[in-house]
Amino acid sequence: VDESELLTVPDGWREPAFTREDNPKGLLEESSFATLFPKYREAYLKECWPLVQKALGEHYVNATLDLIEGSMTVTTTKKTFDPYVIIRARDLIKLLARSVPFEQAVRILQDDVACDIIKIGSLVRKRDTFIKRRGRLLGPKGSTLKALELLTNCYIMVQGNTVSALGPFSGLKEVRKVVLDTMKNIHPIYNIKTLMIKRELSKDPELRSQSWERFLPKFKRKNLKKRKEPKKKNTKKEYTPFPPPQPESQIDKELASGEYFLKERQKKRKRVEEIKAKQADAVKKRQEERNKAFIPPKEKPVVKTKKASTEKKIDIEALKEKVKNAKKKKLGALPVEEVKLKMAADEKKKKKK
Repeated sequence: VDESELLTVPDGWREPAFTREDNPKGLLEESSFATLFPKYREAYLKECWPLVQKALGEHYVNATLDLIEGSMTVTTTKKTFDPYVIIRARDLIKLLARSVPFEQAVRILQDDVACDIIKIGSLVRKRDTFIKRRGRLLGPKGSTLKALELLTNCYIMVQGNTVSALGPFSGLKEVRKVVLDTMKNIHPIYNIKTLMIKRELSKDPELRSQSWERFLPKFKRKNLKKRKEPKKKNTKKEYTPFPPPQPESQIDKELASGEYFLKERQKKRKRVEEIKAKQADAVKKRQEERNKAFIPPKEKPVVKTKKASTEKKIDIEALKEKVKNAKKKKLGALPVEEVKLKMAADEKKKKKK
């Protein structure tokens, strides 16, 4: 088929909005949906409920908040012309019950926006493991969730046992895959890397009609522990239709050795000899064990240490000079020149007197 004959959707094309002119007579039957909300959402819903009624009133849908029962109800009226708006209103109250703020939840009334509430509470058995994996989806200071929102163009809210996502259909599909993989112990960073590569590839018009498998990374699981093999392996014997041979009886053994034909006295003597031989072996082994204590251990060969060479070159002339200087100087005595000067000074003082 020629590419020119195929229908192509131009970039930025949108389906025209459903207006009053498309269904001037309205709906025949009234439809309604209700949902419960937790106690901690009561204060927020009470505050923002006038805005919810205003947003749904533009589409002629009534909304009621029952604080006693803890439920929200949306109902169509005779003036409602859009048959699908009640489904969007139902999704709106579901998102509000799952802690999504009104500013984001009201976007569900737009035609190109959808929502998906993913239940993750029953995917992991242990509570501690579930909390760890849910925290992994959020990331440090919410960085992983923020990266996922930027790549999928969706608003994501992790609350309790559910993950609420709001955005385009293509983004919701990716969000669901990442959330389920995270609960299956696959780190979200792997899926985020794949989404980043896909985002760059989608910008190239030549690659749109080609397969992207060669560009996408393939991650291998490295933390799988190999199963420990048992020390004793039970190997199955080959199957044979014949039964195993019958084991020999005591009489058969005696016939084979010739003991069967011996007299009772001879048998008794043979038994006594066997017992004595066993006793002799036991005595011999016991004696060997006792003698082990008297066997001297093997001495290690004496290793002769090499004497450090004491021969050093001695400078004889330098030693002679040191000895001469030592003879000239006496411990605690003044040098010869200073003594002469002192004597001269004493003579001058005597002459003056």
